Amino acid sequence: MDKKIDSKITWQEITPGGNIYTAGNAKEFKTGSWRSVKPKYISEKCTQCGLCFPVCPDDAIPVNKEQKREDFDYDACKGCGVCAKVCPFKAIEMVEN
Repeated sequence: MDKKIDSKITWQEITPGGNIYTAGNAKEFKTGSWRSVKPKYISEKCTQCGLCFPVCPDDAIPVNKEQKREDFDYDACKGCGVCAKVCPFKAIEMVEN
């Protein structure tokens, strides 16, 4: 059970730091304001290979019903750049926010 820190709690009773007890991602929390760089989608270069969206840790690359990727969900994107690194066609470029 998680305990709140107050003047009566000892250090042995505090929930250990770094433990994640429930799932969560940017769909629940808008983390887009965290970034200093953002991905720029260059649709002309995109071949719809599908390599980018499965590596996004925050599901910030939407895919439509036709299984085609769309522009980024910038509310969810933290600007990690993993998508740009895996794109073999340079269809994603990291730019200053």
